[in-house]
Amino acid sequence: MADVTSGTANRSGWTIGLWVAQAVLAAFYSFAGFAKLSKPMAELAAMGMNYAVDYPELLTRFIGTMEVLGALGLLLPAFTRILPRQTPLAALGFSVLQVLAIGLHAMRGETGQTLPINLVLLALSLFVVWGRMSKAPIAPR
Repeated sequence: MADVTSGTANRSGWTIGLWVAQAVLAAFYSFAGFAKLSKPMAELAAMGMNYAVDYPELLTRFIGTMEVLGALGLLLPAFTRILPRQTPLAALGFSVLQVLAIGLHAMRGETGQTLPINLVLLALSLFVVWGRMSKAPIAPR
């Protein structure tokens, strides 16, 4: 049994929670990124990404590329413990992405549909930033 007075059990709980948050974010952004990279703009619009037909295709493809790379950045540095400080930076990038997404959807009058998921993704991203920077950082090799 873990010694709760020393914080061992608490730290383990934080670590598990952070890994779950990282996995959820990585799965979501991998799916969204691959869709933006592989599907035609009209198909993305049919999936609910209405902005895809209103903005340059290159912008949508760029966002998809950053989402896939960011998803890798959430997991690989932490798993390998090679440059693990990249993990909270990837999460910080997703936090910025969500703030920009909230602004974009607000300008388009779409916050009723998108705001809840944007806020959840923002909260998870900020949780990973905070947790991997201070509460349960991953030591490099």
